[in-house]
Amino acid sequence: MDRFVSGPVRVEVPATSANLGPGFDALGLALELRDVLEAQVVPDGLLIEVEGFGAEEVPRDESHLVVRAMRAGFEALGVTAPGLRLTCHNAIPHARGLGSSSAAIVGGLALARALVTDGAARMDDDALFVLAADHEGHPDNVAPAALGGFVISGREGDRWYAATAPVDPRVRATAFVPPEPVSTEVARGLLPASIPHAEAAANAGRAALLVAALGGAPEHLGAATRDFLHQEYRRPAMPDSLDLVDRLRALGLAAFVSGAGPTVLVLDAHLDGDALAEHCPTGWAHHRLAVATEGVRARHLG
Repeated sequence: MDRFVSGPVRVEVPATSANLGPGFDALGLALELRDVLEAQVVPDGLLIEVEGFGAEEVPRDESHLVVRAMRAGFEALGVTAPGLRLTCHNAIPHARGLGSSSAAIVGGLALARALVTDGAARMDDDALFVLAADHEGHPDNVAPAALGGFVISGREGDRWYAATAPVDPRVRATAFVPPEPVSTEVARGLLPASIPHAEAAANAGRAALLVAALGGAPEHLGAATRDFLHQEYRRPAMPDSLDLVDRLRALGLAAFVSGAGPTVLVLDAHLDGDALAEHCPTGWAHHRLAVATEGVRARHLG
């Protein structure tokens, strides 16, 4: 046990929105809606407590995603925890396009790192991101969850990459979260194998504009968040979400489907959050969120 810190550690990991309209599988933004995870290494056994989203559905054994990520983190650090006590306070809705699975993976890895006495020295944030991307299979949500802010990520050959980009401090996000989930697998299954060259070119231009818009030209957010690549193909899986996107964009708002959906996100630099709340459909949840400039963070409680 001398390889582990004494007492529990706490990790706070942000929600994330991937794609942001045109940045399919490449752009991600961290948002100030955080899951809080607490863990301690104990002599034996596995005890898991869950509050909030997923409390009735998630497993309480080794298949729990946070536990699987913790085990991967311990393995990378060359240690084995004899027993674990884990508590999850889940604020990020599950299967809504706000990065709940990426938060679990990044949070689990950060817990493992913080529980090992020299874990921070042996696993920096970039290394944690690479492990998380390996575990998730794609980087667009885990990158902002690990690093914070606005991140461009992808894979070059056999290596993951992630580069942070500036975000104008005026930018805020409004999330409209529907009551019913949509699985990422279903959403991806609706995408065609190819799209017309003109649409691909238009999408590339909007993604490039989005980097500039978020960085200091928010007046271009409306045009910059227009997607030509994936959203319309997914309408059969989330018609209410795409209808809301259409209504909001008709009002000049920078609205898009968050990740694989079905949450709808609006980015702005000057709007009244209460006024935006008026557009929230009946039965949906509404969140006014700041950009999380800091990614996952951990502290010792013992």
